[in-house]
Amino acid sequence: MNDMTTLVGSIKEPLAMYILPYLVNMTTKVIHKGKLNKKAKILVILGTTASGKTHLGAELAAALNGEIVSADSRQVYQGLDVGTGKDLAEYKVNGQKIPYHLIDVVKPKHKSNLARYQKLAFKAIEGILRRGKLPLIVGGSGLYLQAIVDNYELAAVRPPSPRRAKWEKLSAEKLLAKIARLKPEFASRLNNSERHNAHRLVRYLEIISAGDLDTVRKRESPYDFLLLGLTWPDEVLRERITARILARLEKEGMIAEVKKLNQTGLSWKRLKSFGLEYKFISQHLCGEISYTEMVDKLTTASYRFAKRQKTWFKRWQKQGAKIKWVKDSGAAKKEIKIWQRKNPA
Repeated sequence: MNDMTTLVGSIKEPLAMYILPYLVNMTTKVIHKGKLNKKAKILVILGTTASGKTHLGAELAAALNGEIVSADSRQVYQGLDVGTGKDLAEYKVNGQKIPYHLIDVVKPKHKSNLARYQKLAFKAIEGILRRGKLPLIVGGSGLYLQAIVDNYELAAVRPPSPRRAKWEKLSAEKLLAKIARLKPEFASRLNNSERHNAHRLVRYLEIISAGDLDTVRKRESPYDFLLLGLTWPDEVLRERITARILARLEKEGMIAEVKKLNQTGLSWKRLKSFGLEYKFISQHLCGEISYTEMVDKLTTASYRFAKRQKTWFKRWQKQGAKIKWVKDSGAAKKEIKIWQRKNPA
């Protein structure tokens, strides 16, 4: 019997600094006896903030001989631990350490983006598969999840717009408002870091003005995904969000974390750009709001963020994503068994 041969396409990086970070062109074919073999399997665990994604992902990874790839736009940053909910202690299940990827890969003074995340995620997935394990993508950043599952091709854009100098004088808030008027759906997809990153918003305006935003498209994926979404009734989710915020503030040292980040050189402006916990705690530490106001504002903003995440997932479903919604690990394992029977590895 002939050996199975795997051909993995390369991820191409840009040749110029004015190209949207890189063009993904990844094609994986597995050929056995001249026929296309089944795609490699990847399990996705998604959900809103405070839904319990990390706990479920680690439990399933332990049971399925898997490794986790985080799909969180803020967990890539070093030192942003409590506020982003890295919950690294949960990556140990019954004494078994679960390997994880795409956490703590960028210094907080530096910028990260979707393109870099996608490149690193595909690299991590390839490594996990080479080790004969199951990749689990776990997170709630919708755009990051879609970049992997829908295999986004990020097209090149034209050189800088002549209006760039004018745009660079505007605040991030005004730049975001411009983008929202031109491309409201795209603007709604931006995460908190992107919404406060004026340089990146200028580049998005250039892409939009060049008419190239619409060229971002999906490509056929070389993988077989099962998308499991954790869901809670609104009133329960609100209670979970509130309880988690209080626990992080009163027991897990979230305020101390923000203080330390500032003391080690991270500006208040940069901390606020990370949004949610880092924004409101920074405002409190700067004397702009009281502790009570901070808790109230953070709780309200977190719940609104969860609602936006829900809206994102619903829109993704309308676009064709087949998300199986589950309430606990038991329901998740049933869906996994069905997936494995229908599409055996």
